[in-house]
Amino acid sequence: MHRYVQGLIFTLLLVVLLPVSGLAGDPVTGPPAADSKGPAILLVTFGTSVPSAQVAFANIEKQVKASFPSSEIRWAYTSKMIRKKLAKSGIIVDSPETAMAKLMDEGHAKVVVQSLHMIPGAEFHEIYANAKLFEQMSGGIGKVIVSYPMLTTDESMEKVLRAIAADVVPKERQPEDAVVLMGHGTHHPSDAIYSALMYKLQQRDPNMYIATVEGHPTFDEVQEMLVKKDIEKVYLVPFMTVAGDHALNDMAGDEPDSWKSQLAKAGIESVPVLKGLAEFNSLVELWLDNLKMAMGQVK
Repeated sequence: MHRYVQGLIFTLLLVVLLPVSGLAGDPVTGPPAADSKGPAILLVTFGTSVPSAQVAFANIEKQVKASFPSSEIRWAYTSKMIRKKLAKSGIIVDSPETAMAKLMDEGHAKVVVQSLHMIPGAEFHEIYANAKLFEQMSGGIGKVIVSYPMLTTDESMEKVLRAIAADVVPKERQPEDAVVLMGHGTHHPSDAIYSALMYKLQQRDPNMYIATVEGHPTFDEVQEMLVKKDIEKVYLVPFMTVAGDHALNDMAGDEPDSWKSQLAKAGIESVPVLKGLAEFNSLVELWLDNLKMAMGQVK
């Protein structure tokens, strides 16, 4: 009986210890991920189905490749609606989760996820939470860094405004002409960044404003300010990665509720600028700065 008990204890110890023993072929942890491919880069954006807007993404990829020529670069769209719309025309773009799973299966041990959003809103936090889970999986990715979107600090806002004033605002704009940036807006608390940006815009130039489609400041609020100041001409500029559906329709469309149409009804001439911020190298450089810092953390 004594030998039977000893044998039983030995067997139980094997069952308990083997899953954490680190032996080859371990059924829980599996073999370590290969690191021969170096840090991969996953560029994540909301996405667009507007063909003309793709030039902005092409410019980003060109700049990223120039900075990291040996890295694997992938794309992912957070918008399921846009992914489905593109799939119907034969264009397949992964979700962030699918893209991460593919990188994991291919043996990438280090991945940097670069958010191409403007603010750290709901989508950014979802990207962060889900991407970091791939570090916790059995046989998962060894290191995942999620890099910041464009606007996160007071310093980043100042850099963005300087770049917009220098490169985005049309050179023919006169001091009495207004500039209204179109931001997306969000239900997330980070929507307050747009209000902070409005304050900074007004401090730099009283005729520069920002309004949002789905947040604050609202377009109605900004239009009221334009009317009170007797502004006669406004340049409408997308404060978004690409000049997609919001820029083409909500901002510059011919429908009665577009910003251009509402301004015309108020007697104000508007000139839409149909270029996304990612078409300007000075703005792309700000995302690149974040990406470079993140890549430095995984080398």
